[in-house]
Amino acid sequence: MRVDLGHTRDVTDVTEAIHTRLWRAGELEAEDFPVEQISDHLASDDCLVWVDVCNPTHQNMQVLAGELGLHPAAVEDALAHSERAKATRYAGYTFLTAYGTTLRSSGLDGPDTSALQLGRVSMFVFPRGIVTVRPGDHFSMDEVVRRWDASGDLLALGVGALVYAVLDVVVDSHFDAVQGLDDTIEGLEDGLFDDGAVSKEIQRRTYRVRKDLVQLRRVVLPMRELVNTVLRHRQDLHASSDLDPWFDDLYDHVLRASEWTESLRDMISAIFETNLSLQDTRMNTVMKQLTAWAAIIAVPTAVTGFFGQNVPYLGFGRPLGVYLSVGIIVGAAGLLYAQFKKRGWL
Repeated sequence: MRVDLGHTRDVTDVTEAIHTRLWRAGELEAEDFPVEQISDHLASDDCLVWVDVCNPTHQNMQVLAGELGLHPAAVEDALAHSERAKATRYAGYTFLTAYGTTLRSSGLDGPDTSALQLGRVSMFVFPRGIVTVRPGDHFSMDEVVRRWDASGDLLALGVGALVYAVLDVVVDSHFDAVQGLDDTIEGLEDGLFDDGAVSKEIQRRTYRVRKDLVQLRRVVLPMRELVNTVLRHRQDLHASSDLDPWFDDLYDHVLRASEWTESLRDMISAIFETNLSLQDTRMNTVMKQLTAWAAIIAVPTAVTGFFGQNVPYLGFGRPLGVYLSVGIIVGAAGLLYAQFKKRGWL
């Protein structure tokens, strides 16, 4: 499995791009050891190895692929800019890709800027270690390492504990994102029936949250298949049976996150439609008011126009005519106002 890495410069470049860790019996033994030792440690029965590659280049991934015997298709998937969450089995290892999520609080206030940020992490899972590949620093391994350091007893169970911690952090980030979007949707619901709210602002924020939910759904839903594949083929990952309750709980969390995301999708669609319906209702109310006032104003216009004819009429040339016209205007307009008010048009 070990290969010649070639020139010293190539090894140095790769080592600088890679962070390594070595455990024995759940206890941390070494960090940042040279890349050329990775295959030796992976071949040792009592070792547990983690290799992290952040911002990989094609050159150092090729060197690492030669050292570990990685399939070119898996290397290509790890370097791809956009790849769906999935689990693929190869001879001697399993390749996993998942997306962590971060909901930026600053994005919640702006109607146009997306608040959801994705961070991809790929894993090559070997019998005694994993290699994580991150195309950027959007997915931080700090929380994963903290959980590993706090769970030495789990690490003693083998590589399954490493895989579980990474996937658990990913799923927890999904929950945080869903919770943040849920709170944002509740704020939108409160603003729907607020007469002082700006309808256009609600529309823009609703559209932005809807886009974030679509993006979140694309990374949350495939996690069911990914974790289910890990559960069905956990023996291929050399996961101890003592980890079964942990993986079962992880799968339950994945299902809850998926169901929550689907329910939020229905809620944001309902808010979008309700906002449109409320706009139509407000428009109808305005049209009713305009119609009512137009009818009221039409009465004095009709009366004054009639009495302005150059023909004799009741009270023509006398004060009675003025009193009579004013009385008709006031009486008819008052009657119309009372009727429109009773119907709720005014």
